[in-house]
Amino acid sequence: MREFLNPNKILKQLKLKPDMMGADFGSGSGGWAIPLAQELEDGKVVAIDILEEPLSALKAKLKRKNIDNVETIKSNVEVLHGSKLLSGSCDLVLMTNLLFQIEDKELVLKEAKRVLKEKGRILIVDWKSGKSFGPKHNRVASSEIKKLAKTLSLNIEKEFEASPYHWALILIK
Repeated sequence: MREFLNPNKILKQLKLKPDMMGADFGSGSGGWAIPLAQELEDGKVVAIDILEEPLSALKAKLKRKNIDNVETIKSNVEVLHGSKLLSGSCDLVLMTNLLFQIEDKELVLKEAKRVLKEKGRILIVDWKSGKSFGPKHNRVASSEIKKLAKTLSLNIEKEFEASPYHWALILIK
């Protein structure tokens, strides 16, 4: 049986350096922020979510695992400057299982681009259409995101299958 979704394996696609700065937009309780923080052992991860409850769960996990390079921010990335991060401050932005929940996908991509350094990357992983597993509504096709990326002058570095149920794109500023 093929595995569901393995953040560690997918993060390897990014050729990360230990001192990078990353942001996890819509981090939830840290399913991606924690593996990213472990990869960026000399760097920093900012986990951003609109809800306090998953951020509290993330803080508890970080304490249990003795991980100290993650900062949490309760905020809405669906508005410009909503991440509360400085422009040009990040090497990487993660958007995993986020876009199907977002109304204004262009604005979220603009916010990610704003916080990225030159040549910074955005990793997007989201639900494939036409699959019986996962959310029933609002799935977004990778083709839609590729069109948006083009209008925002974001280049597609790589496209791949993240799992039997997920597509993935790496965009570069």
